Amino acid sequence: MKPRAALLAVLALAATVARAEIPEAERRSGYHDMGPSVQAMQDDDAANPGTLWLLQGEALWDRRQGAAAKSCADCHGAASGLAGVAARYPAFSGVSSRPIDLEQRINLCRTDNQKADAWAYESRELLSLSAYVARQSRDLPIAPPADPRLAPFLAAGADLFARRQGQLNLSCAQCHDDNHGKKLAAATIPQAHPTGYPIYRLEWQSLGSLQRRLRNCLIGMRAEPYAYGAPEYVDLELYLMSRARGMPLEAPGVRP
Repeated sequence: MKPRAALLAVLALAATVARAEIPEAERRSGYHDMGPSVQAMQDDDAANPGTLWLLQGEALWDRRQGAAAKSCADCHGAASGLAGVAARYPAFSGVSSRPIDLEQRINLCRTDNQKADAWAYESRELLSLSAYVARQSRDLPIAPPADPRLAPFLAAGADLFARRQGQLNLSCAQCHDDNHGKKLAAATIPQAHPTGYPIYRLEWQSLGSLQRRLRNCLIGMRAEPYAYGAPEYVDLELYLMSRARGMPLEAPGVRP
């Protein structure tokens, strides 16, 4: 696809997506659906359980690893220099010829630059470093890249969000667009804006990635979940970040 045609495709897709989205003035983070005690836990770094992962992430940032004996700091300097980076992922990767999320970008750095083995999805190391990098962008607006190469993957994510799946024949949109703010059992249905990931869920008693949350939703729909790292998850992440553009990052967030 020629650059001009690709750009027009992105603009057309953005217009289509925007018509279906929750109006900007009505968007709200899941933070605002929580009780005061959980909000206070997120707001206080001393009480936020995610801080334990941040401390490990800070140590990993400076630790030389792999056959290349390099640290993240050796290439990137102080982590504060990555302010805004997490707000721009998923982003297109020339290596993969498709978008990758922040966790995949970290693993590419490990395998390509540190000559180290990739960390397993949901491992404490990968979550810790992801949370530490994301923490550098706290309070900054989500800003998906305006890259025409992302157009087909954004479209795929939008399609997955609207597609009915599983034995319950439900779509993401039915809950998070059509019924947000209502109750599902005792829980308030959020708008599904990924502002706090990696996130600490009291239900999990652990930090977890957005892919883990998406997997839980698929299981709740009685649908077959994808394997961690599947392109379908990344396409959904890309679409969800697009829906949340302009909203501030909160990582690491806390949810019930």
